[in-house]
Amino acid sequence: MTTETAKISVQDVTKTFELGRETFTALDRVSLDIADHEFVTVVGPSGCGKSTLMNILAGLETPTAGRALVDGAPVSGPGPERGVIFQQYALFPWLTVRQNVEFGLRTTGVPKRERRSRAEYFIELVGLERFADALPKTLSGGMRQRCAIARAYAVDPSILLMDEPFGALDALTRVKLQEQLLHTWSRDKRTVLFITHDVDEAVFLANRVIVMAARPGRVYDVIDVDPATERNEEFRLSPQFAALRNRVWHSVYHQEGRTAVPSPSASARS
Repeated sequence: MTTETAKISVQDVTKTFELGRETFTALDRVSLDIADHEFVTVVGPSGCGKSTLMNILAGLETPTAGRALVDGAPVSGPGPERGVIFQQYALFPWLTVRQNVEFGLRTTGVPKRERRSRAEYFIELVGLERFADALPKTLSGGMRQRCAIARAYAVDPSILLMDEPFGALDALTRVKLQEQLLHTWSRDKRTVLFITHDVDEAVFLANRVIVMAARPGRVYDVIDVDPATERNEEFRLSPQFAALRNRVWHSVYHQEGRTAVPSPSASARS
């Protein structure tokens, strides 16, 4: 595919920060194209710039050099076409699940009846219909994150940017939410960029795994995962999964002596 048809296009993006008298380079000439409806995970060692990349795409940071595009237009700030979900749930504690999900719709002027209907649809989609009137403090961590996902979906973004959204959860809850997220994605087919530090999670969720190298952050490897493969327990226990996991693991943790991949190889498949 060409950059002109990419849903997300990162073009030679460099990001530096001033730390006292020193300059720290978080990203160094990162290029990446993501197709519409693609599910891409980004994994890499600590300090590789994963979150900085997502913040640039979310419009929360600006590149020092290069540019980020969404639907061919430069990212100049946050936008309704991009839903952002962080590891911390960022729910309003004084609002119920339903009110949290409705919040973005209310701020954009969606009429009350439509607001309620859309909120109820997405609350049911993430399995929280029995807890629509509950406050966040009464929910488990996994339920709060599902509420955050429903809130992001409710404003109908074409892109979901997710920064380690399951990182603080226990292993069982994490697996359940991975499967729930894939189920929701398979129904709505949004474009997803999912940041994680967990190799198994990166392989299980992705159509493509982008491996970042640290100091400075750059694209190090790109690993395809057959999108036709059904993501279930059988896949997690399969030789295919083990082989992919081993490849990603070695790419993340054994980077010495190798150079980053050329930028064009990070482009999405045609």
